[in-house]
Amino acid sequence: MPNPACTPIAGLDVHRLPAFADNYLWLLQSGTRALVVDPGDADVIDAALRRYEITLAGILVTHHHPDHIGGVPALTATHACPVFGPGDTRIPGVTTVTGEGDVIRVDGFPDIAVWHVPGHTRTHLAYAISGAIFVGDVLFGAGCGRVFEGEMSDLFRSLQRIAALPNDTWIFCAHEYTRANLAFAAVIEPDNAAIAERQAVLADGAPSVPFRLVGERASNVFLRCDQPAVRERVADHVQRPLAHPADVFAALRQWKNVHV
Repeated sequence: MPNPACTPIAGLDVHRLPAFADNYLWLLQSGTRALVVDPGDADVIDAALRRYEITLAGILVTHHHPDHIGGVPALTATHACPVFGPGDTRIPGVTTVTGEGDVIRVDGFPDIAVWHVPGHTRTHLAYAISGAIFVGDVLFGAGCGRVFEGEMSDLFRSLQRIAALPNDTWIFCAHEYTRANLAFAAVIEPDNAAIAERQAVLADGAPSVPFRLVGERASNVFLRCDQPAVRERVADHVQRPLAHPADVFAALRQWKNVHV
């Protein structure tokens, strides 16, 4: 079944807006107003605002990479709205610096909890509302982001924190990488039925995002580093014992970096 382009969450309609080769920008609509997460392309956002006849009430930024912030200057030049993001000088136009433990409140929208989830970048944030979390490039379908700044242990802890959310939590990530990630997962856990089932479901090429956390726990090897089958497969690959799940994760992420 195709993944719907609009997902109802916490009284909002969350619209999936494709951009570039494989990005997703997220538009959170409440009545005639909207928040946008990681507007890499202003034209995509403006087209959606016109299509749904809504106004922009705010921008949420997870991290500084260009495909997540590229549209911020153009949007703020034509829409009078706040920009929430980490205290990172590489992000233009932030009007309200947010960080771990903050709560963003915008009239007409549910409270948005701010999480600091370093690993992909040092200042990476995620935004959680009831029943959902917008994770940027930290967690992907059946995968996770690369470590560009910081330590492998940072990303491991961030993923463990997300994985502790309720099973039915919707995960909104920023890229369509799920099929390639599942191919790698099948190398690590060839006997994992959940991986094979997920590959079959996605064989039609339909969008895979958003997805429920329960499926990630079953098929995302980066969340399964405590499982004996994963530990043994990775230890065999690196030809040394790996005692702690964090060590398994670090070796697994390094393996994925060079996997074709």
